Amino acid sequence: MSPPFSQPHIEPSAKRIRVFFAGKYVVDTTRAKLVWLKPYYPYYFFDPADVPAQFLQPASKSADREQYDLIVGTRNAEYAVTKHLQGDLAGLMQIAFDAMDAWFEEDEEVFVYPKDPCKRVDVLQSSRHVRVVVNGVEVANSTKPRLLFETGIAVRTYIPKTDCRMDLLKPTDLTTVCPYKGVANYYSVALSTGEVLDNLVWWYRVPLAECADIKGYVAFYDEKVDTYFDGVLQARPGQK
Repeated sequence: MSPPFSQPHIEPSAKRIRVFFAGKYVVDTTRAKLVWLKPYYPYYFFDPADVPAQFLQPASKSADREQYDLIVGTRNAEYAVTKHLQGDLAGLMQIAFDAMDAWFEEDEEVFVYPKDPCKRVDVLQSSRHVRVVVNGVEVANSTKPRLLFETGIAVRTYIPKTDCRMDLLKPTDLTTVCPYKGVANYYSVALSTGEVLDNLVWWYRVPLAECADIKGYVAFYDEKVDTYFDGVLQARPGQK
């Protein structure tokens, strides 16, 4: 979670921000604003002068906002742009992050949402003895875990695949994206009883630079498994 400021909270961004859609940069500015509408991560907002009117077609209007379709050539991102008319956000425009093809901070692509300058991610090598048990079956046993500490998020334990029961891990088609770690692939756990726990494990084939040390390691959903550190059963995240 970001520092305890009220929402919306607005800060200038020192980064050059570019928004790519249908083969064009529809925004290219060094005057973007970081806006927290919720505690967990910010959005980028823009001065209307930095969102070219040639790409905008009015879609709807209310007392507090105007919405626009963003059109480039034959591509149309419906209701993708919102101009706020009242309150702290008055005069600022927001572009739906997932409606665009790509976003760049300077020359680095960012995913899902902007990186929060109030958050950090650390990966630390550990020699703690960790065991992961799924419905009574030990699926991982290691003294070489890497612990990922992310501000406001439960600590995640990444384990070498060589210390896991890879015979029980079955690849799935699921992928997810994290702005700090990159694209995750998933495994289901298939027990000898025939029980299958879908997408219980994830890993990063090519993690982003700040989390490079988790490359090839796997993490289990601690909320759904029993995890032991140095012989002590850990409370599942969210439990007291």
